[in-house]
Amino acid sequence: MQATLSRDARLALDLALTVRHDGHGQVADDLTDPAGLTAWVRARPDALPEAAAFVADEAVLAAVRDLRAAVRALFARAVRPAEPSAADPARLLPLPEAVRRLNEAAARTPTVPVLHWAEDAEPVVRHEAAQGGGELTAALAHAAIAFLDGPERVRLRACHAPRCARYFLKEHPRQEWCRPSCGNRARVARHHERHRDRAQRRRAARTPREGSGHVPLRHVVPPPP
Repeated sequence: MQATLSRDARLALDLALTVRHDGHGQVADDLTDPAGLTAWVRARPDALPEAAAFVADEAVLAAVRDLRAAVRALFARAVRPAEPSAADPARLLPLPEAVRRLNEAAARTPTVPVLHWAEDAEPVVRHEAAQGGGELTAALAHAAIAFLDGPERVRLRACHAPRCARYFLKEHPRQEWCRPSCGNRARVARHHERHRDRAQRRRAARTPREGSGHVPLRHVVPPPP
C-alpha cells in the first residue's frame, strides 16, 4: 500500500494513525509524551526536516497533538456520508475550528520553492523551509493540506472492523477494510451476529405473545370430594 501513496498522503495518514485501537477495546495514543513524538519523527527521515536530530519538548508535543485533532476532524469530514473512525465520534472538533488550527499551523514556517533535478529524473520542485530548519507542525500541516486538496482524498475511508480505528486509502473498488486481518475479524463478527439473530428469533417464536389468546396449559388439581 505504501508504494501507492504520495509523501504528503503517507505523512498525513501516519499522523492521524498515532491514535489507534489497542486491540482490547480501548483507544491507544502514540503521542502521549515528548519521547513518543521524538521516536515518531525520527522514524520518518525522508518525510520530515532534520528528523534524525529532532528532540521534542512539551510545547512541540502540544502543537502536534492540536494539529492531529484538526486532521482527524477533517478526515471525518472527508469520508462523509460514511461514519468516521470509531475512535473519533466523541472527540471531533467542529469543522471551522479544525480548519483554523490547520491553517495556523501551516503558517508557522514560511517556505520557498526549491528545485531538485537528478541526472536520471525529471525536475521536481519542493517547498522547503525558508531558513532551512523547518518547523515540525508546519511541515505536517503542509502535508495534510496537500493531501486534502489532492486527488487521493476521494479514496480516504475509515475502517469499521471490530477493534480497528484506522483511516486508509481505498486501493480497489471492493476494498472495505484497511488490512486483510480486519476483513477476517469483520466476517467473523458478521457470522456470530447472524447466528445470534437466528437464536433470538427462535426464542421469540417459542415464547407466547402477549394478547395472542394462547394460554399455556396448566395442571389443575381437582378439589377433594
